[in-house]
Amino acid sequence: MTMRGFTSDNASGAHPRVLAALAAAAEGHAPSYGADPLTAELGERTREVFGPDAAIFPVFNGTGANVVALTALLQRWDAVVTSEQAHLATDESTAPQLVGGMAVLTVPAPAGRMRPTVLAELLERSDGSVHHARPAAVSLTQSTELGTVYPPEELVALADVAHGHGLRVHVDGARLANAAARLDTSLTGLTRDVGVDALSLGATKNGTVFGDAVVVLDPALAEPVDRLRKASTQLASKMRFISAQLLALLTDDLWRTTAQHANAAADLLAARLGEELGIEPAYPVEANAVFIPVPPEAVDRVTRELPVLPWDRRAGVLRAVCSFDTTEEDVTGLVAGLRRILT
Repeated sequence: MTMRGFTSDNASGAHPRVLAALAAAAEGHAPSYGADPLTAELGERTREVFGPDAAIFPVFNGTGANVVALTALLQRWDAVVTSEQAHLATDESTAPQLVGGMAVLTVPAPAGRMRPTVLAELLERSDGSVHHARPAAVSLTQSTELGTVYPPEELVALADVAHGHGLRVHVDGARLANAAARLDTSLTGLTRDVGVDALSLGATKNGTVFGDAVVVLDPALAEPVDRLRKASTQLASKMRFISAQLLALLTDDLWRTTAQHANAAADLLAARLGEELGIEPAYPVEANAVFIPVPPEAVDRVTRELPVLPWDRRAGVLRAVCSFDTTEEDVTGLVAGLRRILT
């Protein structure tokens, strides 16, 4: 269990303050299913962070958060529009369809970001026929699967298009903290202030042991999400253990500290790759992921010997994701390993 690497920020450990919060939550007994004091305190803190109308619903994982949030935004005959790289479309198996009963429509998204004009074109082509799923929500990933971020003005433009066509706006915020840290803005500045209706708040990738959350910014969505969380098997009986971790991240902006560290490690990795190996990342490094181009024939060896993910074997692109606990020594080791294999 001593191996450290870059395959995913899911592979990292947990922040000491999160572990301390978990240990404290284990003392004594507490009411179940969210009726405990820690979950109540988390609700208060969420309203401080996201606004007085916000409500938070802890869940077990990011797929659960996405499915619960989007199911609350859609009718059974509706579709969600997302980018072609979105986790919702590529890595959540059939959970959106099997659990949420939704169709998933994808659009091209250069560098990971959906464009307002592309979204508008798709919505304007929709004829409302009963033969086609009706677009009723758009889901935006922040930061994107390609490690880029949506600045607030782009989110406003996308939300304006969506709301102008009667769609709700969801953010898959598995790495929302990294985007906010990079843009030097608040979590609210990338959600409520730009027209987001509901979001999946990631925590596991940013220093917790397990657990994420749905945050709704429209009070009308609170009851649907509450009921769907139970119906989707995402309601934890000992919810205080998820709530304690989320509360630790949201207290004194620990989420920003952990995200800034991961982002800075990605910046260091990108700089070292350029300076020492002449490698420029395949996509801009705007959060905590670095996409490393290598000769396609080297991908198998690199991924056998080094802790990185094969992102695109045909094109020869590796993904290296930095975490809240990535060290300079970790970066040095990866660069040295790539030098050994590639030169």
